Amino acid sequence: MNVLMVLTSHSDLGNTGEKTGFWLEEFAAPYYAFKDAGAEVVLASPAGGQPPLDPKSDLPDFQTELTHRFKADPSAQQALAHTVKLETISQDDFDTVFYPGGHGPLWDLAESKQSIQLIEAFERAGKPIAFVCHAPGVLRHVKTIDGQPLVKGRQVTGFTNGEEAGVQLTDVVPFLVEDEFIALGAHYQKGPDWASFVVEDGKLITGQNPASSEAVANALLAQLA
Repeated sequence: MNVLMVLTSHSDLGNTGEKTGFWLEEFAAPYYAFKDAGAEVVLASPAGGQPPLDPKSDLPDFQTELTHRFKADPSAQQALAHTVKLETISQDDFDTVFYPGGHGPLWDLAESKQSIQLIEAFERAGKPIAFVCHAPGVLRHVKTIDGQPLVKGRQVTGFTNGEEAGVQLTDVVPFLVEDEFIALGAHYQKGPDWASFVVEDGKLITGQNPASSEAVANALLAQLA
């Protein structure tokens, strides 16, 4: 079982002067779900190398058993420090792809031609694809084979407008995941803010927020099984 994880290379939080990137728990929990299931995991990002970590995700309040495991795991840290460039990746080499969130993907991966084409290739090959928190936003320009938005008419979730307001970034992010999905004709669903909530629509799996990351990974593993 070969799993591709795609991380952001974007580190600037809009024009705030603050930093963003990927959310640590949304990487660590799925990474260990895949590794513990015996998967070979490859990490990729648009720029390659070390993806930027959202500094807020490193605060004590947001640490879990799995983020602590990552911090004590030199081989995982080494893999993260040397992500391969997204442009070198082919879906032919993988059974599935998983996108962790953090705000970074809204800027780079959502607009990346390589990312868009890669997701379309996985989808057309009939392979399961999974996204958590802000990462579902990378689907905004992804199309079906007949040119329709991939999410049109599909059941999806992603970071809610209420959650974005809760972190006071509604006016900073380039778009709101919830609004974008509704505008694209998706059947957007959500659970309570900050609670685990996962939606499966065929081979498309989306999770609402950081609390959903392990559950999304487990749903993906169940499909692969």
